[in-house]
Amino acid sequence: MSRKSWIVIVVVLLAAVAGGAWYFLKDSDDAAAVTTAQSGPGYTITPRDMTIGDPKAKVVLIEYAAPVCPHCAHFNETTFPLLKKNYIDTGKVFYVFRVLPILPEDGPAEKLARCQPRDKYFDFIDMLFRNQSKWDPEFGITDVRGGLLELSKSKGMSEDDFNKCIADTKGDDIINAVAKDGADKYGLTSTPSIVINGTLRAGMAEYPALQAELEKELSKK
Repeated sequence: MSRKSWIVIVVVLLAAVAGGAWYFLKDSDDAAAVTTAQSGPGYTITPRDMTIGDPKAKVVLIEYAAPVCPHCAHFNETTFPLLKKNYIDTGKVFYVFRVLPILPEDGPAEKLARCQPRDKYFDFIDMLFRNQSKWDPEFGITDVRGGLLELSKSKGMSEDDFNKCIADTKGDDIINAVAKDGADKYGLTSTPSIVINGTLRAGMAEYPALQAELEKELSKK
């Protein structure tokens, strides 16, 4: 489902204050982290990207998603587990996750995920997707802050740390940079969007289509 109108609005707003920063609010050791910037045709992976798998894998898959997006939550629940089991864990695919905000609430959600220890980032993102009905305004939630606070507390974050994380503009900088780069480089207009080896691929939300595309890439010399 296209969210073009929302993305254009959000990206324009973000680009106005984008500082081009590529850093985390917190950092910690992670075996899957990229230690130096690496690039290929059409993409650059930085040490600040959130990743899973072998950086030397033949296929680099970048997922652009939004925490509020129900289609992203569906991808997270149905497609990603198979992708991880069959391609990431087997060393065939290096996975990169980036947030492309489609609603203003995506910003605070991503900032809270970035405020977790690095090795807990994906666990927090997974929790946000699986509990959209508790905080996502698209589910009729009016107290978004309250919903995010309760979820954050369930992961051990105090309200004081929650407030500091939300107020820290460094988190906005990284979201701005990622959104602007995705829009400029790939012309992204919807979530989830899948970039494989530097090329945006359409219709990859369901596993069979994604599997076929990955196998095609893996078969290349």
